Amino acid sequence: MNNNDTNTGAIADDSFPDRAKAEEIAANVERFVREVIMPYEHDFRRDHHDCPTDELTLELRQKARQAGVLTPHIFPDGGHLSQRGTALVLIKSGLSPLGPLACNTAAPDEGNMYLLGKMGSPMIQERFLTPIVEGKKRSAFFMTEPADEGGAGSDPSMMITRCHKEGNEWVINGRKAFITGAEGAGVGIIMAKAEEGACMFLTDLPNPAIRIDQVPRTIDSSMPGGHATVTIKDLRVPDEQMLGAAGDGFRYAQVRLAPARLSHCMRWLGACIRANEIASDYANRRMAFGKPLVDHEGVGFMLAENLIDLQQCHLMIDWCAAVLDRGEKGGTESSMAKVAVSEALMRIADRCVQVMGGNGLTEHTIVEQVFREIRAFRVYDGPTEVHKWSLAKKIKRDWKQNNA
Repeated sequence: MNNNDTNTGAIADDSFPDRAKAEEIAANVERFVREVIMPYEHDFRRDHHDCPTDELTLELRQKARQAGVLTPHIFPDGGHLSQRGTALVLIKSGLSPLGPLACNTAAPDEGNMYLLGKMGSPMIQERFLTPIVEGKKRSAFFMTEPADEGGAGSDPSMMITRCHKEGNEWVINGRKAFITGAEGAGVGIIMAKAEEGACMFLTDLPNPAIRIDQVPRTIDSSMPGGHATVTIKDLRVPDEQMLGAAGDGFRYAQVRLAPARLSHCMRWLGACIRANEIASDYANRRMAFGKPLVDHEGVGFMLAENLIDLQQCHLMIDWCAAVLDRGEKGGTESSMAKVAVSEALMRIADRCVQVMGGNGLTEHTIVEQVFREIRAFRVYDGPTEVHKWSLAKKIKRDWKQNNA
């Protein structure tokens, strides 16, 4: 029997063409986040769900613009750092929960910029992409639908939002749920199903045809606008604002999917690096039973395990980024990275809370927030179980092919 080739044994080499540039940008981002953004972590400008307000976001982005680190992975000429280079930068932006917002490397904008930069027409890029890259508008990606209505979630083929063409316009009707940042966004990317298949549209927001029904309280609180449930009723979109052609929606979603999964891993790795710094500092300063906490094996070993998990996350992200940089789709590899990294980060965040005891449960540091955010990360962009199921199906397909 032949072994199937999924590149799972490869470790990316230590060099890539834009490494020096990426390292320079990453160093500038880290300095900015540590010196300018971290002092804002207790800023009172939060909405009723404890998410940063747009006022705070715009102020932070102005600081980033002045420091030359706004959207640092995308260049003025439209060029983009490699995925491996992007990883170096986004990890540093994630050192604070506010860092990705300030530097304009946060979800869903980062994934939306990648998609529109790759697939958008010149008109779409000028009208919709440019203000996102410039940090002047936030964007939202409307795909997930209410589960209690039988809509699409991890299975996008269940999409019930419909669209049909009337003259030079498309008319869209449906419901969407958990739409990150919809409240306050200026650009919307909407997925709907036509007779030809799934379609993807760009629209300005707010729009009277898109009603925000509720913004439920969720365990995470790092993203402006929360995760809204919306109703779309008779939304009319000009034909030129369709991304690609009718029926291309799922294929275009795949362009966004793997890099977006990986950029989540990058940002939250940065957050866990910071949480581990805080927990390590606490363990070295706090005395108990006659010696520093770190000298107690039960504590010291947890921090040692954190170092191991952090390094494994670095390697997994770099490996998957190298696959994408080779021009491969990276679906399998990004599923593996998403599972491995999100589960490892959960272990790290949990240990940090445990090491700090009662102090790890308070708002005095970002450790408790990082724990909440990572718990949410294990669900969004595909729960761990869905990715494992997808990988198991691949194992079966490969076995059948190799034993035919």
